[in-house]
Amino acid sequence: MRAKVVVFPIRGRNWCFSRSIDPSAAAAQSSTAPSTVTELWNKLSSSKPSEDSKVELAVDFFANKMNEAWTKLEKAPQGTLKNKIHGFGVKLLSRVKPSEIFFKSIPKEINRVDIVYPSSLNPRLVRRRLRHLAFRGSVIHTKYFYCSAIMVPLTSVFMVLPLPNIPFFWISFRAYSHWRASQGSEKLMHLVTDASYQPSDQTTKSEDSSTQDKKSENSATSPFVFQPSEELEKLIQNKDDDSCLSECGISKICEKYHLNVADVKKYSDSV
Repeated sequence: MRAKVVVFPIRGRNWCFSRSIDPSAAAAQSSTAPSTVTELWNKLSSSKPSEDSKVELAVDFFANKMNEAWTKLEKAPQGTLKNKIHGFGVKLLSRVKPSEIFFKSIPKEINRVDIVYPSSLNPRLVRRRLRHLAFRGSVIHTKYFYCSAIMVPLTSVFMVLPLPNIPFFWISFRAYSHWRASQGSEKLMHLVTDASYQPSDQTTKSEDSSTQDKKSENSATSPFVFQPSEELEKLIQNKDDDSCLSECGISKICEKYHLNVADVKKYSDSV
């Protein structure tokens, strides 16, 4: 399984790291997830998946149910309690860091990462920053996962109240989110660490054909492939007065590489 990651400076020293996901591929992936308890039980009863896969199936099933409940809150009439709860949840979600969203988009099944970055950037610097981000994310999200998991039973005591147990659902969501982010960051860190540094634009004219063929073969099997883009280089030149990528530039990049505009914009305000 392959994943395409788009990297580009968005404001000063702030870089955007986002996975490009084709909408058609996302729809096909979501269709394979179990939607009912019966489907979940049939997949869990099968001898094919491993124990880790069974745990992921169960977690994904309950995560999908939480997403369905969130969608119902979003469609609630204005002024109702459900609508107010949704508005409060949107404010909480706006505080989630964009790097966490990026790590959650990295599945454990990937065996190759294609890095698209502006041609003016040094590929060594791109790899170094991505490796640092992945290492830092694996430490932080693993730590916060355990903290959130410990708090889940404590917030369950609010179930006796006649109101929706918002703390329980929020802490449960944060535990799931940190767990997914820790898995994605660890997988990305392993791929970056194991990959040999062979950017495609470093082949010189003086090399003979056998050397070039050998590099091409290594590039095809490498888990980490650099793809400098002249088009992305042109798009990041559209900046505002404060050296921040303009709204128009962000929209064009997101449209070109199938990125989420709201998630990308968070990078300009992150520290």
